Amino acid sequence: MKKFASLLFVAILGGGITLGAYKFLEEETGSEITTLASESKFSPVSFNGTPITSTNADFTEAADRTVHAVVHVKNVQVSRQPRSLQDLFYGGGEIRKGLVGAGSGVIISADGYIVTNNHVIDGATELEVSLNDNRTYKAEVVGTDPKADIALIKIDSDGELPYLPFGNSDNVRIGEWALAVGNPFNLTSTVTAGIISAKARDFNELDGNNQSFIQTDAAINPGNSGGALVNINGELIGINTAITSQTGSYVGYAFAVPSNNARKIVEDIMEYGDVQRGILGVSGGSMNSNYAKEYDIDAVEGFYIDSVEPEGGAEKAGLKKGDVIVNIDNVAIRKFADLSGYLGSKRPNDVVEVTYIRGDDKKTTSVKLLKYSSYIIEKPGLEVREISKELLKDYGAQNGVVIAQATNDQLKRYDLSGIVITAIDDQKVKSVDDVKRIVSSKASNEPISISFASKGGEKKQIIFQ
Repeated sequence: MKKFASLLFVAILGGGITLGAYKFLEEETGSEITTLASESKFSPVSFNGTPITSTNADFTEAADRTVHAVVHVKNVQVSRQPRSLQDLFYGGGEIRKGLVGAGSGVIISADGYIVTNNHVIDGATELEVSLNDNRTYKAEVVGTDPKADIALIKIDSDGELPYLPFGNSDNVRIGEWALAVGNPFNLTSTVTAGIISAKARDFNELDGNNQSFIQTDAAINPGNSGGALVNINGELIGINTAITSQTGSYVGYAFAVPSNNARKIVEDIMEYGDVQRGILGVSGGSMNSNYAKEYDIDAVEGFYIDSVEPEGGAEKAGLKKGDVIVNIDNVAIRKFADLSGYLGSKRPNDVVEVTYIRGDDKKTTSVKLLKYSSYIIEKPGLEVREISKELLKDYGAQNGVVIAQATNDQLKRYDLSGIVITAIDDQKVKSVDDVKRIVSSKASNEPISISFASKGGEKKQIIFQ
């Protein structure tokens, strides 16, 4: 009990502790990780020549294709500077504009749709986009996905704009050449080269976002966020998003959102107005030697299913606790990031072929993905989801919803996922709908009381002012 209470208090009251993960803003430095399918509505890859694979490859053609489609995005915010006490109380004063951040973006259609990072445009009063030929436009935000750190913006031009077609990030191979194009340190149209260092990199232990990144050693620095990662043929394979370093600048590790995931997000925004996430309906973790020994499983790679959601696609397809997923649609699943990365390119109602190990048998079944259903409690900043009866039993609770992740930046470094919320303001919650009903009936300035439980039945109630 004391251990759980201590963990929970440290996590939620730890706002004063400096995070190990910061959003990618040009002025920030420090030891950090810096946040820099179906039929497509965008033009497919147009490269028809012989793919270049040799180590003495000429990068000039790929660079020339890319620099004209990568733009400089400036985040301008408007503030009001009070000049008197009356201005302070009644909202008067001098209006000032200031550049609070800058990054890059990739034009993905001739009519001016641009994909960038959400953190590049977050909080902007105005967005200014500069092309490689120095033309400048005002941009409007079409939609965003903060969870994946992807945003779609739009500019209007008199004529057609140069753009990059999406490549297939599933076909990216470790060791192949890659070019990063963007505007680091406000140096426009900068091209750097490297290789694909890894795929399906996951920062879950730091930020709770369950992201799956492409890793490259092409130099990416502040200002590259939202820019293009392309292969040697000029195909867009990723949106540059993050770096990890002791200084906030490049030291050999850089990360990009895979193009298949980015394309799916922007198409969802255009068609549905928000992102449609499909889920298997299972929870668990990456398979490892400890799982293998504890559960006597003859596998050390894959995704171990710890619980199956009732009435979910996985349950209907016959998947059970203890199964180990090793393949989906002929894509190898070696760890959780492989699974989340592939499902990130899918939508609700898509059907995937899941290969799994049960005992000494390897089986394959078809699973229909269901829509991800969640709700964010703005105070204190927690995303909650439905919980299975099996997990409730593990927590010694009769009812509740489970914390999927923290949405408050100050809480993201703590592993709060898996803790159960059993009551809000002393009202029992049995579903996400109950949480919505209780929270929506409160004023934003009212305190909120939340009752928590963890495995083993440990319970704690905290009031947030």
